[in-house]
Amino acid sequence: MQNQWDERYARQEYIYGTEPNSFLKEKLRELKPGRILFPAEGEGRNAVYAATIGWQADASDQSEEGKKKALQLAKQNNVQINYYIESLDEWNPEPDQYDCIALIFVHLPEELRKRVHQSAIKALKPGGILILEAFTINQLSRTSGGPKMPELLFKNDQLKNDFSKTSELEILETQVILNEGPLHQGVADVFRLTCHKL
Repeated sequence: MQNQWDERYARQEYIYGTEPNSFLKEKLRELKPGRILFPAEGEGRNAVYAATIGWQADASDQSEEGKKKALQLAKQNNVQINYYIESLDEWNPEPDQYDCIALIFVHLPEELRKRVHQSAIKALKPGGILILEAFTINQLSRTSGGPKMPELLFKNDQLKNDFSKTSELEILETQVILNEGPLHQGVADVFRLTCHKL
């Protein structure tokens, strides 16, 4: 799996673009900057954006190539991000560290997904916010991005169950127009979620 992502990110272009995810951008603009984490951050577009508006941004991914491009993007934007090489299979964060955690198009097998979502909530400070955008099962027939395995796409009940022990849980199922580099282009079916740690 690591090799697959290294191969993708080794391309010169930023395959998901250099601009932040639009839902993330909208939500971060509403928040007071603090410490934020981006698991499975790839080429760094979201972490770099957060840093440009005052957040202390941490990012992780299993891809060395992704890290190289993320640090290059940070340099171009005159900001610093902390980027760790780490597989989500091994992610076991310290509790109560972050004001915000963003999971942007992080698609995982069921057991790992549940564990990562639980770990994300654990890593938030009490009252901290989690921001998530991910493809729904309806994305399967589209060519605008996302995995082509139904088990990696989201259904509403999964998110409700994964984040049932949070407060102010909001889940919106909607269609958006993606314009995020060559691999995220066009009409897409997504869930947009926010919740707060109790």
